[in-house]
Amino acid sequence: MTPHVGQAVQDEIEVLLVEDDEGDARLVEDELAERLPRARITRSRTLQQALSSLSPAIDCVLLDLGLPDASGLDAVAKLRAQTQAIPLIVLTGLDDEAAGVAALQAGAQDYLVKGNVDGEQLSRSIRYSIGRRQADEAERELLLAEAQTREVTRLERGLAPKPLIEDSSLLVASCYRAGRSSGLLGGDFFDLVQTDDGCLHVLVGDVCGRGPDEAAIGVSLRAAWRALALAGDRPDVILRTLQHVLEHERHLPYLFATLCTLEIRLADRSVSIVRAGHPRPVLVNGTSISGLSDVQGNTGIGMGQGSWAAEQVRLPAEWTILLYTDGIIEGRIGPGSERLGEEGLHRLIAEQIAAHADWRERPHALLDELIVGAERLNGGALNDDVAMLLVGTRANSERT
Repeated sequence: MTPHVGQAVQDEIEVLLVEDDEGDARLVEDELAERLPRARITRSRTLQQALSSLSPAIDCVLLDLGLPDASGLDAVAKLRAQTQAIPLIVLTGLDDEAAGVAALQAGAQDYLVKGNVDGEQLSRSIRYSIGRRQADEAERELLLAEAQTREVTRLERGLAPKPLIEDSSLLVASCYRAGRSSGLLGGDFFDLVQTDDGCLHVLVGDVCGRGPDEAAIGVSLRAAWRALALAGDRPDVILRTLQHVLEHERHLPYLFATLCTLEIRLADRSVSIVRAGHPRPVLVNGTSISGLSDVQGNTGIGMGQGSWAAEQVRLPAEWTILLYTDGIIEGRIGPGSERLGEEGLHRLIAEQIAAHADWRERPHALLDELIVGAERLNGGALNDDVAMLLVGTRANSERT
């Protein structure tokens, strides 16, 4: 909430008075002592002293335009060059009101004519200058928050796009949750497309690090993967191409990404899995929860000249697969150092499925509840971003 301008009267105010004339300085100090008794005044006799005295603790500067080492707008310009945030009120002579108007154009909040100003005018100008500064700061914070929201929305569209799939017999749900340690989304990404041959292509990945740079790389990898998958390239060709994209786009030489891709042939329920340093997908078969892959995953992309072999797996009749990034399994369990891990995630899934027999009808709620369960065990929000993608067949009774 924007502070009321009258709030400054109740708080201690730090005022920097820049005035070389002893008589004028005494008048200002006496007026403020009566009208703003909680104001603390620091005095500088030259511009150089004032520049040395500036600090975030100063709430307002009262500046005489006729100083021994600066005159006119030169003093305003130099003060504004050092700080834009502190309110600045200019004190002018009786015959120099035009200089006060020019000072406003140069960045001052107000000007007062010495000899024509009383204590009430001076204190009111200080209060309102501080109030305007507080309102400007609140507006800047609001604009920044709105800009961040727009950036997050753009990144979400790039990192977690709408799946290209129209098969009503398939269950699809996704979830993207930013970690508490990053104001914006990080480099987690996922995608899902279905090609004309009935093959379902699924991707989840994670660029190491957090922030907009990593998110931008994640968007590039995700977009490149979608184009290559739709073009029908083999998984090993796709990963080699993604490695080239990462090496070209990364801003740090050792930045890498982990990812997992699935190529699911729906006709015979066979799946080809390629893991590049990424956690195993989860297979849900009735009430049974297990890791979909049984082999050690290969290295992530961007970690040298990797070789990514595909693993072949046959799926059960009514299968559901959860792909996820490691932000959820790296959450802690209690106050110690133990992590949730893959087995802990399997337990959370089993608990939710047992508690909600209709989970296939509400797959998005299942993902939300997994996040809630991981946060409960972690004792708060997870540190890292979490991306999850759930895909599977619907129950026979639900198929259209």
